[in-house]
Parts: sequence; structure tokens; C-alpha cells
Amino acid sequence: MPRRFAPSGLALLLSVTLAAARADEAPPGASAPATADATQVESRLPPLHPRAGRARPIVAVVGQNAGTELVDFVVPYGILAESGVADVIALATEEGPLRMRPALRLQAQATIAGFDADHPDGADIVIVPAVTDERTHDAALLAWLRGQSDKGATVVSICDGALVVANAGLFDGHRATGHWATRAQRAREHAAVRWVDNVRYVGDGRVVSSAGVSAAIPASIALVEAIGGTPAAMALAKRLGAGDWSARHDSARFGIDAGTVLTYAGNRWFSSHHDVVLPVADGVDEIALALVADTWARTLRGRVSTRFTGETPPSTVHTLRGLVLLPEEAPRADDASARTIAVPSDAPPLDSLDRSLQAIESAYGASTARFVALQIEYPATF
Repeated sequence: MPRRFAPSGLALLLSVTLAAARADEAPPGASAPATADATQVESRLPPLHPRAGRARPIVAVVGQNAGTELVDFVVPYGILAESGVADVIALATEEGPLRMRPALRLQAQATIAGFDADHPDGADIVIVPAVTDERTHDAALLAWLRGQSDKGATVVSICDGALVVANAGLFDGHRATGHWATRAQRAREHAAVRWVDNVRYVGDGRVVSSAGVSAAIPASIALVEAIGGTPAAMALAKRLGAGDWSARHDSARFGIDAGTVLTYAGNRWFSSHHDVVLPVADGVDEIALALVADTWARTLRGRVSTRFTGETPPSTVHTLRGLVLLPEEAPRADDASARTIAVPSDAPPLDSLDRSLQAIESAYGASTARFVALQIEYPATF
């Protein structure tokens, strides 16, 4: 069974099915998530200021080496780094590569131990992506998050990074949200949290949380606004190709139906498969790359990998805003079944999401494009 992080494929279907089957097992006092409305959730996050005498806040985006959701990690990093309102650092729980899911490998800029040594006062903001199921209770990660919170950091979960932050106990007594597919699980396992729906993100005190995968975009721009003000967020949104970044959301449109099951089964077992290769070189826009890689991988029609380009391909590739891509095992250059997809560079990077979904629709049909949009909790219409 595939590992789940921002549920995909069979894991997504089973997570919903099993959550529904176990709904009657909720502990006493557990309640279904509330439906947020305008009186419960502000449309903007409150201002965030640097601590410890810093001129700019330090934002730490932390990944778990064994498996971290790609968009959840890279998009907040890229958006905050592009904004110029904060110093952004990509962290891993330990030495070695970060294995991103559902595709790619990265080298973090520091480990959590190295970060602590360099910044004993802690980060101002810590961003927590979704990780694989078996790592949501990672002792080192949970202890580090508690320590950062104790030092005064605002802790931000993206998608089912909410499970990690909830396991650390940092959401208790607060409003929070997460990926639609873990709604029942979150209510059952963390009854002390005031789970809400119909929001792309919600802030409550020194914790912030977002809905599934694609909500990383508005949540990250909202963080920029909270740090640098509305004019900075508006200028950034224009450069990146974002429209509205409010918290408005309709959770009810996301769920499993017969078409979803048929698309999953057809793509997984009964369709032709074509590995997808993304040619990349130094300076590739990591936001666009993450959106393209993540969406194509979620079709279940083939593995996604990068190919480093140039007369002499480098051993690593440095992205536009400072991340380091590591090589992967890719299909042979002469593999006729491989599909080469260019990472767009002729448009704002966030346009890559709609472009990828449109290309997936053209390649595999509207049902697959809907299946991908469902997994990333993106309100696309096909």
C-alpha cells in the first residue's frame, strides 16, 4: 500500500473508507469538525513580528527525511523566499536527503540540530508539511516542534502537517484544519482540537493551519501579508500569478464517489503507463517544478523524475530560490514510453498548477484531472 501524505491513490480511498467505518469508535467527547463561518475565522492572519531583536523574522520549513509532501514543503519555502519579508531556511530532521512525496529528492540547508545551534532563540515561524503516516509521531520532530513553540515560534501546518502538529499537542484548545480526507481521523484522534471546515487556512493564537496541498498557496501569501503587510502580499501575488488568497473555501465539494474509485482503479491497473521526465537545470523555479511534479505523479499513470540537463549534467541542481535538487534514477534517454514535460518558465510560477491540470486532462481525460484536483484539494472544474 502506498504511504499517505496528503492522501493519494489507494491510500486516499482507504483513508476515507476506514475513517467512515470507524466513525462510531470516536472517544467520548469527540465531535465532528465545526463548519467555520465569517464569525469564526478571520479572512486575514494577525500581524507577525520578528522576535529576539531581529530585523526580519526567521521562517523554518521542516521536512522529515523519510517522506515529506513535495508541494507542502517547496511552495511555502518558495513563496516566503520570493517575498523578501523573511529569512527562510529549509530543514531536515537528520542528515541526508529529503525524500519528497510523491516525487523528487532535495538536500536541506540544515538539520534541526544545526538550526538549534545557529539559532538558540528559535525560529519566528515554523512551517510543518505533511509527512508519511508512520512519521507523524516522529519523536525528534515532535520534540523539536514543542521546543520551538516554547521559545515563541508561530507553528504553521500545511495540509496533513496538521496531524504532526496535533500529535505534538500544539493545537489543543485551538481552531485548526487539514486535508479533507482526514477529517474523521482528526476529530477522532484529537478531540481537544476545534477542527473547522470551509477554510483554506485558519490562525488561532500562535498556531496556523491550512487545508489540503493546494491551500499552501493562499496560506503562504497570507503569512507574507501578516509579516510584511497587504501591499507586499499584493505585489507578491501579482508576480507569482495568484489571485485571491482569502480563507474562503467550500469543503463540501471534496469527497469520494463512484467516479473517483473507477478512475483510481483504471489508472492504477488498467491503463498504459508513461514515466514522466522533467528536464531541469540551475535556476529552475522550484514553485513551478513542485506543482508540475506533484500533479503528474498523482495521475497514477507513471513515475515522475527529474533529468539534469546540459552538455555535462551537474551532480546537483540549485533552484531559483536556493533549494538543492538531488539526482534520481530516471528512465533511459531512449525510453520511448517516457513522457517529457517541460517546467514552464514563460509565465508566473503559480500558473503551472492550472497548466498541469489542463495538460493532464488532454493526456488522460477529465476524470483523471478531477482525480488529481481532488487529491490536492483544488477547486478546479473539469
